[in-house]
Amino acid sequence: MTDSPAELLRERGVQVTAQRLAVLHAVGKFPHCSADHVANEVREAIGTISRQAVYDALAVLSEKGIIRRIQPAGSAALYEDRVGDNHHHMICRDCGKAVDVDCSVGRKPCLTVVDDMGYEIDEAEVIYWGVCPQCLELRSSS
Repeated sequence: MTDSPAELLRERGVQVTAQRLAVLHAVGKFPHCSADHVANEVREAIGTISRQAVYDALAVLSEKGIIRRIQPAGSAALYEDRVGDNHHHMICRDCGKAVDVDCSVGRKPCLTVVDDMGYEIDEAEVIYWGVCPQCLELRSSS
């Protein structure tokens, strides 16, 4: 079990920097956030940081499996720190809120395709689209 974010970075061979730690903290604090949201949070925490530095940190952290990048159709990429399982997401069509949904089968890869065409499937990414309870309530009160 990793004791600290810095140790997690070291274990994955990532150089520990204040920017990377701040990005990791922002993603942990606001799961399913966009890069712009992360940049705003990091600026509040450590001061000036370029958008490119935030994108670079997000790319490294994603590549090393420390965070997960999801790309809903027609939306900006979202980042979360829930990794290591094969969960999915529900996204509200009205407000854009994204929430985690556990795998319906309970184990990887969650979906069995009719023909795997020789692929060794190790992950399935499913996004459910709909309207969240808060937006449904707003719709009914309008």
